[in-house]
Amino acid sequence: MKHFDVSVRGRGAVGKALALSLARLGLRVALSGAPAPEGPDVRTYALGARSVALLQQLRVWEALRAATPSAATRVLDMQVAGDAGGTLAFSAWQQCVGELAWIVDAAALERELATALRFSPHVALLDEAPPAALVALCEGKDSREREALGIEVERHDYGQRAIAARLASDRPHQGIARQWFRAPDVLALLPFDLPGEAGGYGLVWSLPDARAAELLALDDGAFERALNEASHGQAGRLALRGARAAWPLRLARATRWHGPGWVLLGDAAHVVHPLAGQGLNLGLADVDTLCAVIAERQQHEAWRSLGDERLLARYARRRAAPTWAMGRVTDGLLQLFAHESTPVKELRNRGLTLVNHLPVLKRWLTDRALRG
Repeated sequence: MKHFDVSVRGRGAVGKALALSLARLGLRVALSGAPAPEGPDVRTYALGARSVALLQQLRVWEALRAATPSAATRVLDMQVAGDAGGTLAFSAWQQCVGELAWIVDAAALERELATALRFSPHVALLDEAPPAALVALCEGKDSREREALGIEVERHDYGQRAIAARLASDRPHQGIARQWFRAPDVLALLPFDLPGEAGGYGLVWSLPDARAAELLALDDGAFERALNEASHGQAGRLALRGARAAWPLRLARATRWHGPGWVLLGDAAHVVHPLAGQGLNLGLADVDTLCAVIAERQQHEAWRSLGDERLLARYARRRAAPTWAMGRVTDGLLQLFAHESTPVKELRNRGLTLVNHLPVLKRWLTDRALRG
């Protein structure tokens, strides 16, 4: 049997990116896991600068940008509205950056990562996971391998579902992302270029389970009416382009991220609410950090095994604070806007508007989102 340095379990975006990144370090990598489910993928990802830099290193980003229409759309402005007049706006120009984020076609990203893997001589795509010095678990939030290791997960189910879809608008999106925080839903419209359309958006609509079920049961026309009423026509007249998808929402964090010969990355380690669009950014930052730790080992501690717990503990320490902070921020925002009492509603909307008038704080928030 061929010897592998690292066995990556999980064929999602995080697993594929990790396999490619490790191969760039000259390591022999096995990638295994269930293939992606069949059918259209209507999800869109909001990627920050650190994620884009990683994809550029992997020679994937150029292919996404070269697609017609482009599979990556710039976010130049973000407009956030509360439920009682509060507003918060971010501008790439005011923040002195080229863009606030990129909105990427999830299916196109998976496809380009898969193409890059086929041309990587150091990566073997296998049906069964082989033994290796290091096992990297990137299987997602319901990882069976993590469960088999007996790793406990601190988990809070929100009782909500996120609805995703592709939308066409009768007005150009002009690179503006729009978001509404209300009790009890969070609605996000992410600018996204669609072929043959004046404007397009990726929808991420987080709602209580019962309301989500009602909306998913509607026919396309009734769903579009509900959506246009919820968005107040601010993004133009919106119409569905394809199927709708939905998934349950939770906040989760594994109590251990590493052990002798194994490590957790992405949703297997941490899950946050999608209201800030940071889920995949956190996972790709995990990839970037783990590979940096391994590169340091190759330079200064080549004698140390890839599965050495002290080595893997460095990765876990570096990722602990940013992932914990993002979980707290997203959960805090969700809980804040879940209260329907008038005093709380007035306070949170005033706070939203106050932040809008604090450029230093806005610059810090932008920097955190871009770095992942």
